[in-house]
Amino acid sequence: MSVSHTVRDKDKLLARVRRIRGQVEAIERSLETENGCAPTLQLIASARGAMNGLMSEVLEEHVRTHVLAEKPTRSSAQAADELVDVVRTYLK
Repeated sequence: MSVSHTVRDKDKLLARVRRIRGQVEAIERSLETENGCAPTLQLIASARGAMNGLMSEVLEEHVRTHVLAEKPTRSSAQAADELVDVVRTYLK
């Protein structure tokens, strides 16, 4: 299966992954320095949000590129929109 959407958006997706890596490294530093629960939990929540955003973006493009036919019908496009909305809501 081709992943043309991840190739097309490769630079943007990799930039997001690098930011997430930085957030995870901040969590590690916070734990190493015994920074405290509240700030560490905030860092973890931020990293989780960033990861969920990345997942949502890749999944949405997957649905639109691979699940819909090349010429989607109105009902299949609406179903794809509904699926993307549900996934976004779930990942928040």
